[in-house]
Amino acid sequence: MEPVSLLRSRLESLLLVADEPTSAAEFARVLDAPAPEVTEVLQEIATEFSDRGMGFELREREGLWRLYTRRENSATVEAKILDGAQSRLSRAALETLAVVAYRQPVTRAQVAAVRGVNCDGVMRTLTLRGLIAETGTTGEAGGAHLYSTTELFLEQLGIESLTALPNLAPLLPEVDAIDQLD
Repeated sequence: MEPVSLLRSRLESLLLVADEPTSAAEFARVLDAPAPEVTEVLQEIATEFSDRGMGFELREREGLWRLYTRRENSATVEAKILDGAQSRLSRAALETLAVVAYRQPVTRAQVAAVRGVNCDGVMRTLTLRGLIAETGTTGEAGGAHLYSTTELFLEQLGIESLTALPNLAPLLPEVDAIDQLD
């Protein structure tokens, strides 16, 4: 078997340590290589992984590249990830995460109104774990922070977008009704 080029070897190493999807231009900058050449190597890697049926695949989405586990292996990967995962997130954290996912962007007060309890600690935990993030403020004077789910949240669920969530939103009160509870 023919050895891979130095560019490909270095690009594969960067793909392994990338913690978020990365553009070919960013890889090219780090590698000090022409972007078209990097794009060509990324496509070559993606094709090879796919053709060989590797346990992972290189996907490009909206101009950003990232390694993912092969979709066909999702049940196995899910079993490993979920093994003991229930002990990692408390029921309160799961409830809070659900409210944020279905009603985002929301404030802490809105989440607390739905859950009926103070959720500051749980919101901090979910933020630290990277499952939710501050995405703005309400725009009022001294506006409250707004929270939404993150790309990591989608990845952990194995979905591409929030539209893939089960339709539970009708069971939660509207954001306007939540505001009236404050």
